[in-house]
Amino acid sequence: QVQLVESGGGLVQAGGSLRLSCATSGFTFGSYAMGWFRQAPGKEREFVAAIRGSGTFVYYADSVKGRFTISRDNAANTVYLQMNGLKPEDTAVYYCAAAPATSSWFRGAGSEYAYWGQGTQVTVSS
Repeated sequence: QVQLVESGGGLVQAGGSLRLSCATSGFTFGSYAMGWFRQAPGKEREFVAAIRGSGTFVYYADSVKGRFTISRDNAANTVYLQMNGLKPEDTAVYYCAAAPATSSWFRGAGSEYAYWGQGTQVTVSS
């Protein structure tokens, strides 16, 4: 059974940091690209960051570039999102997702991702 479980969300002041984790099981983690997406109230889900299965290539949305860092530990089947310099507009539910290596995962389209977690809330106060 495939599972993706996010953790690390919470309430933080603007300028602060959070580190999200996504622990996975039930699929061959290293064979999948992993991505983070977010959805704010009343808005559509948007791409945040993605990382190749080997970890050798990463891709970020312009809105988080230079502030967020995606990484993965293939031995632990876990992907991370380090978020620094948080802004109120970063407030959203954050989801991790897994895409087959053969997909166009780097385009940031949610449709390329086969497995999804339940999400973790991040709230940034001004």
